[in-house]
Amino acid sequence: MRRQKDSPPVPDESIAGPTPAAARLADPAPRRPVAAILIAALLVMTILGLPAWYLTRRDPLVIQGEIQCPTFDLAARVDGRVADIPVSRAGNVTRGAPVIRIDNPELLAKYRQSEAELAVAQAALARAKAGVRAETLAVRKAQLDRAAADQTLAQQAYDRKRQLAAARDAPPADLDSAAAALAAADRALAQARSAYDDAVAGDTAEDLAVVQARVEAARAGTEALRALVDQLTVQAPADSQVVRIAVETGEVVVPGVPLITLVDPGDLWVRFDLREDLLADVRPGTRLTVRVPALRDRKVELEVRAIAAKGDYAGWRTPRPAGDFDLRSFEMRAYPTRPVDGLRPGMSVYAEWPDRPQ
Repeated sequence: MRRQKDSPPVPDESIAGPTPAAARLADPAPRRPVAAILIAALLVMTILGLPAWYLTRRDPLVIQGEIQCPTFDLAARVDGRVADIPVSRAGNVTRGAPVIRIDNPELLAKYRQSEAELAVAQAALARAKAGVRAETLAVRKAQLDRAAADQTLAQQAYDRKRQLAAARDAPPADLDSAAAALAAADRALAQARSAYDDAVAGDTAEDLAVVQARVEAARAGTEALRALVDQLTVQAPADSQVVRIAVETGEVVVPGVPLITLVDPGDLWVRFDLREDLLADVRPGTRLTVRVPALRDRKVELEVRAIAAKGDYAGWRTPRPAGDFDLRSFEMRAYPTRPVDGLRPGMSVYAEWPDRPQ
């Protein structure tokens, strides 16, 4: 007779309790894990907090400046035609070196004429100071002696005619003629004596002053034209570099129009235009570090040397919501504390401003 295998014992639920499967079937609302709830809450807080943080965070204020240097826009004070340009663009020039030569024949002719007029005036002054020549003085003395002799002869003729007229041996008309001749001789003698005395005494102080004034007027005219002639050659005012030439050889130029532009790269500074509420802790001598994008963000240390108010007002914002004026702009100049290779005018710099106003 086959022996049946023993079947596993059936657990008694009343004693051991329900099985896990039965427990899951019996529990209609199972509990969610605590970790999932925490993750969901963190995600919600992140989604809501990031926009709020982004809207309320304060970014650092970045200021931008520009590297500048002395710039010379040279123009002539005379008109003419460009005769020569002895420099080239990007070339270096020294102080006093000619950069443009202008041709103006009319001006040169006027200058030579003024020099001749000055020479004439100076010769007249020298003659006035030297006095009358001995030959001229001798001529004046001879004229005086002749006038004196003529007067003596006229006086004797008058005396004879008067005696004859008194004796009725001569008509009254002869006496009148003798009197007229005597009067004419007296005037001639007085004139000759005056001319001789004038030659002996020479020019008066007033005459010398007049001649001297003429010399000064002629010299002033010559110097004025000389200054214009000097402007025919435009010279460099300092050791500098040519950055722009606005004319070509043969062009006609007029006074006041820039012909060439020079810069002095040896004297560089950085210009910032800042609102006045950013300058609370800035004064001459303050140092700051900037970056130069053209030099691969190289750091450059600057020293503030000048702060000046600009002529206009920057309408960035008003100090109060209902204010009736705008904050003013100030120009700040900062110079590198040491030479920087590759630094050129026109490059930009930037820096983070330490204190950003509300």
